[in-house]
Amino acid sequence: MSKGILTVISGFSGAGKGTLMKRLTRDYDNYALSVSMTTRPPREGEREGIEYFFVDTDIFQKRIQQGQMLEYACYCGNYYGTPREYVQEQLENGRDVILEIEIQGALQIKKLVPDCLLLFVTPPSAGELRRRLEGRGTENHEIIAKRLARAVEESEGIEAYDYIVINDNLEECVRQIHSMVQNAHHTPARQEALIKEIRGELNGFSKGAE
Repeated sequence: MSKGILTVISGFSGAGKGTLMKRLTRDYDNYALSVSMTTRPPREGEREGIEYFFVDTDIFQKRIQQGQMLEYACYCGNYYGTPREYVQEQLENGRDVILEIEIQGALQIKKLVPDCLLLFVTPPSAGELRRRLEGRGTENHEIIAKRLARAVEESEGIEAYDYIVINDNLEECVRQIHSMVQNAHHTPARQEALIKEIRGELNGFSKGAE
């Protein structure tokens, strides 16, 4: 059984990342969503190990000190992060793990897991991004302006990603992401065992012909 690939998905607010991940895991059975860990209390309806792993601050800080977090950050007095053990367990079981996270966290993970796949999701244009944010109808103009300002900062890190995914057609975008992940399984860096086996057989043929 081949090891799974950790795929980190980032993108602008309003790009449709959450919808893409839900459709990806619905349409294909080889994906596992990474579950984050947090120190904030569970909200109504949230389940342990589904929405989050809920722990207290002491446990979270010990995990940081022991190098058990792939990335983490503190927001409004609470820690949020990606536990290394859960991700590694899924990968070792052959599952392709999907993790949605912002750019800074994605780059942290890239340093710890160099062979992870980084995908950046964007609408086809900045104008479409603004239209989608306004079309939600759930945020005022001030919040939308802050999200667009944040998008300006995020756009400076796009070059660090392996692929840009343009979310214009949902069905096509889901197929593209799946193809990118599956194609990544066939890169030489992820086929070391096969390469070693082929070389060994070829060396055997060569010696037999001498």
